[in-house]
Amino acid sequence: MTMKGGPQMVQGWVDAGFKGVREAFEQVVKSQPLPVGQQLAVHVHGRRVVDLWAGPGVDGDSLTGVFSVSKGAAHLVVALLVQDGVLDLDRTVASYWPEFAQAGKGEITLRSLLAHQAGLVGVPDEFTVEELADDRLLAERLAAQAPYWRPGTAFGYHGLVIAALTGEVVRRATGRSLQDWWERKVRRPHALDFYLGLPETLEPRYLPVGPAPELPAPAGGAPEEPGKLLAIAFSTRYLPDLSVFPNFRRTRELGQGSAGGVASARGVAGAYAAACSGLDGSAPLLTADTTAEFTRIHSQGVDVVTGFESHFALGFQLFGDRFPRLGPDAYGHGGAAGAIAFASPALGLAYAYVRSRFSAPGAADEENALLIGSVLDGL
Repeated sequence: MTMKGGPQMVQGWVDAGFKGVREAFEQVVKSQPLPVGQQLAVHVHGRRVVDLWAGPGVDGDSLTGVFSVSKGAAHLVVALLVQDGVLDLDRTVASYWPEFAQAGKGEITLRSLLAHQAGLVGVPDEFTVEELADDRLLAERLAAQAPYWRPGTAFGYHGLVIAALTGEVVRRATGRSLQDWWERKVRRPHALDFYLGLPETLEPRYLPVGPAPELPAPAGGAPEEPGKLLAIAFSTRYLPDLSVFPNFRRTRELGQGSAGGVASARGVAGAYAAACSGLDGSAPLLTADTTAEFTRIHSQGVDVVTGFESHFALGFQLFGDRFPRLGPDAYGHGGAAGAIAFASPALGLAYAYVRSRFSAPGAADEENALLIGSVLDGL
């Protein structure tokens, strides 16, 4: 069913049986305190069954910054190269990238790196915004950096640098960048609007990301300063408002693999559908064995960067704990503005929710719980 209306009206269509998803999306759109570009796309067994959008100037082809949803693309590439025997999870990073062995890092494996165990979340003087946009530059600086904890003894979210590190392994092993592999193996063959490096010709379709709605100051004074390791990991000295990061053309052009991707919900959901179910009659990109390896929990407990209880698979987040009905192998990645994208191999489900404004704290979690629940109700 197609719906048309004003800029805050829901537009698009849902397949038979998914009327509840449209109703849930309408509820989410109406709840926004400020205008937001929002898109929702869902595939079941490779077939799109939900394609909805709303917001000023938004249509189904609009593109926006997806922040850490980018990590899903980056590490799908790594998974494919492991599957093809090009990369070995249990080889040391330094065996591919000799400079990485500096400062006591010689024994870190690719597996440990993907599990956020390497302790290389940033550098003491933090990265400038221009540096953060360039994965090659990040990798060069991090090669000389000593870990912030003994690798393998703890884990912490490498929020802005993980794909620079894993991407340099890809480049050293193959001679091609992670971004080039994404283009060749995934994006272009499936004509996906999910870019690690946005062509200038597509700039008119880019929807800038807006900041979160301002909230009243908490009682008792100013909020606490972020922890030192968290500040280093997110370069808060130079990037106090993360929402602006993809709005710099340099970020979009270089396609920084940790947080610089640009996409539509259609493009992201299509990528996960291609990975777990196949698109247009093609076989799934990932075999069952590769999926099992990359969706096994490797890090669990208190994240020493964020201070929260967390867990990581290999490059991907797992969503089975948050949404048990998805099954334990549901893998993907969230993004800072409130996006979530994942595949559930058990259900043949691929889901992507993308938004162009940071949500108020906790609001996006509620939105995704409502939307994901409505999708599952329609299966």
